[in-house]
This record gives sequence, C-alpha cells and structure tokens, in this order.
Amino acid sequence: MIIGLVGVGVRYGRHEVLAGVSTTLAAGDVVHLGGPNGAGKSSLLRVIAGVQRPSTGQVTGRPQVVAWLPDRFPRRQPFTVRTYLLAQAAIRGLRPDAAARTVDAQVERFLLGDMTATRLRDLSKGSAQKVGLAQALLVPPELLLLDEPWSGLDATARTAVPEVVAEVAGRGGAVVLTDHHGFSGVVPTRRWGVTDGRLDELPTAGRTSPDGSGAPDGGSVVEVRVPDAAAAAALAADLGALGYDVAVRDGSPR
Repeated sequence: MIIGLVGVGVRYGRHEVLAGVSTTLAAGDVVHLGGPNGAGKSSLLRVIAGVQRPSTGQVTGRPQVVAWLPDRFPRRQPFTVRTYLLAQAAIRGLRPDAAARTVDAQVERFLLGDMTATRLRDLSKGSAQKVGLAQALLVPPELLLLDEPWSGLDATARTAVPEVVAEVAGRGGAVVLTDHHGFSGVVPTRRWGVTDGRLDELPTAGRTSPDGSGAPDGGSVVEVRVPDAAAAAALAADLGALGYDVAVRDGSPR
C-alpha cells in the first residue's frame, strides 16, 4: 500500500464536502477521479497530497516524494520560469548541478525553452500549467496527483501527460487525476466517483482489446459528433463520471 485514507472528512464552516472517505492506493494504481463540479475532488487531492488537513479521519503511509499539480497554478510570484524551477529543485534537495540538469530536461520535455526568462505572472494559463507539470516532476514521484492537468495545454504538451503517468505507474508509483475534458489518453486501472460527499469505487471499462481496435474487452467504441468544444467537454465530463473511457478530438478527418 502506498497510502491509505481512513474515515476522512472535509468541512468548510458548516458545509461538509467529504464524509467518511476510506480507501487505499497501491503500487501501479492509475485512478481517474470523477464527479460534478464542487463535489470535493480538489479537496480530496489536497488531503491526499498533505497540503490540507482533513477535518476528520486520517491519512496513513503517505510516501516521501509526493508531486501535486493544483487545478490553478499560482502565477502571482516574482520569479522567472527558470529561477522558480531551480528553487523548487533546491527545496527537493537537489544540488545545483543536478538541479540544473533536471530543470533543463523538464524545460525540454514541456517545450518551455523560449520562456525560461519570462516571469510567472506573465505566462498564459497553458504555459503556467506546463511549468506546474515540470515542477511536479523534478524528482521522480512515488505519488502523483494531477488536478485537471490538461487545462489550457496545447496539443503537443497534452501528449506528454499520458507518458508521465505511465512512467510513474511503471516505476511502482501511484497516480490520481481528474479530467473534465476527456483529453487524457490515460487508461485508468481504477475509477473513483465523488458525489454528495461520498467516494465510490466505480467499474472500469476494461483494457484495450487484443486486436488493437481500441475497444475495451467485451465492449464497443461509440463516436459522437457534437456542435462545439463546450458541448464536447460537457459530454465528456458526464460520461467520465459514469465510468466510461472518453477521448475528445477535433472535427478534422482522421
């Protein structure tokens, strides 16, 4: 077991967001966390990450290296991209030479090379999101928590996220992610749904079929055309919350 939650509850004033959440994460788990807006998904991720204390219950066994990407990267900071990443690497215990090499590798991976001297507050939402991903991976995490990591990313950067998830799980780590837009390209091993303060284990749609068609074992692929990106995002969120594997693409021919 990588981490366990026992009777975890979160309350803001009189408003109870989560109640009696008990679950565990094991090595290699890739969990899609779904549920409607305001259901408590971000609160749950913050509790798992250790940046927020639960109102009730406890978290046990949290690993030493936890990486967390919040739903909104805090851009109002007086750093350039490079100085920020170097500072984060130092906080994680990397020596200057190792920190510089690691930062360079993440800058290359997320195509940040032309903005290393840009201040965080001047970044677009998508560029700030890439910096957030880079800082989360400066040290290989044992537990990776991604809150809407695809929000604002360009198509090229989106493809890097499933690779990162596969790397962490392949090393024996665990990943929990939310994805309202269906951009993930990540096949989860587990699905959690948060509704009315309760966390439920949902069925997964199965693995990709041996014939390579993309259809889960015992299932089918259904393609739905919708009028615009907003409608696609809404439909993807609803289907994802029900436990279906969803992929969104633009209307250009394959």
